[in-house]
Amino acid sequence: MIQVKVFDYEHEKDLEKDMNHFLSKMDDKKIVDIKYHVAAMSEEVEDQIYCFSAMVVYRK
Repeated sequence: MIQVKVFDYEHEKDLEKDMNHFLSKMDDKKIVDIKYHVAAMSEEVEDQIYCFSAMVVYRK
């Protein structure tokens, strides 16, 4: 059975930490693919908000 795990964080280090923790418990042979995406949005106060997300596709 194919499943997915989605991660979404405002800081890339948080994403990295959580994904590494999740992947450390998995057998490498079960990982099918990993998708990564970054989105940036501007607010009126000239701040940029980042969204770092990833999806792990794996076999259960």
